[in-house]
Amino acid sequence: MTGTDLLQRFADLVVRVGVNVQPDQGVVVRADTAHLETARAVVQQAYAAGAGWVDVDWTDGPIRRSRLLHATPAELTRTRPWTLERIRSWTAEGVCFITLAGEADPHLLDDVDPAKVAARPVEELRAMQQAMIEEQLRWTVVAAPNPGWARQVFGEPDTDRLWAAVATAMRLDEPDPVTRWRDRHAELAARARALDALELTEVRYHGSGTDLTVGLLPETRWTGGGEEDPSGLFYLPNIPTEEVFTSPDRRRADGRIRLTRPVVIGGRLVEGLVVTFAGGRITEATAVRGADVVRAQLDTDEGARSLGEVALVDRDSRIAKAGVVFHNTLFDENAGCHVAWGFSFPFAVAGGLAKSDDERYELGLNRSTVHTDVVIGGEGLTVTGTGPSGSVDLLRDDEWVLPV
Repeated sequence: MTGTDLLQRFADLVVRVGVNVQPDQGVVVRADTAHLETARAVVQQAYAAGAGWVDVDWTDGPIRRSRLLHATPAELTRTRPWTLERIRSWTAEGVCFITLAGEADPHLLDDVDPAKVAARPVEELRAMQQAMIEEQLRWTVVAAPNPGWARQVFGEPDTDRLWAAVATAMRLDEPDPVTRWRDRHAELAARARALDALELTEVRYHGSGTDLTVGLLPETRWTGGGEEDPSGLFYLPNIPTEEVFTSPDRRRADGRIRLTRPVVIGGRLVEGLVVTFAGGRITEATAVRGADVVRAQLDTDEGARSLGEVALVDRDSRIAKAGVVFHNTLFDENAGCHVAWGFSFPFAVAGGLAKSDDERYELGLNRSTVHTDVVIGGEGLTVTGTGPSGSVDLLRDDEWVLPV
């Protein structure tokens, strides 16, 4: 299959399944200048699907670097009224929101002050979180191959090789990727229903360098695959996705995790990360590389040191089968079990979307302006759940064993 064919399949999947563009609907595409070719293909496909209008919200790595080097911390965290108004307008109009990820240069910010890298305009982030996570608009995040990302993965800017790996991970090599992703959604949704039936009160991750026990809330709901917006339209927030996940009780996490894949935080590469939890809070973080940016992010706000997600991914994952460390959270988090510190998902408990932010917080869900997924899965990892009927293995040696 040629690169042109893969790009067309990529764009078709993003538009038809990722956000499910409807006739006359508005579409916003957020993309880096390194994603130009992919952005053009996505825009063309969105119009072909009947979009009324498509706007591209461009970013650029070197421009962001200049801003971080020269702007003051106060300016980097300042709320811009026009940004809030734009988010309100997108929500009111019910646009689709597509984010193209894929770092063009993971080392671009290596010499930038970690506190500046972690700085964010809190009110703007919360407004966007509310629109996306509370299902006020359909959205998807998908990574676009580019030479810089290929260099990070393979040591050379071989985008054809990266496209081949991405095709495996995204099922672009299937005869009908759109139908296959709908099938995969059904498989993951069945796993989520099986977990719901157990009424688990805690999960334990246990493997080489990892032994973490996390408490769950009453009426916890697990999610797998895609979502439906309030009108009943299906969409896939992450492509690819291989996980079944929920949000835990932010007050109950004890133990230690050792990452099995690197993670990029704020444009900085972090490797060899080990994180310790006590009483629901991260108390220590060490790393072979990038510990300073992790610690800066953990100091962003009160909720940054507590968990907002626990997720189950087994060895049958397409990303795991690709045999590549993608150095991209969207892909690598779907290679194995993971957890995330930062904000929780309001739909993770029964009736959560109908509750206020304060009610969800009192219940035990977390709130933060960050959400960082870190992979702890792989060979030897076992995940056990505990509920009213006792303990049961969910994954054993990285293999899904819970009947569905």
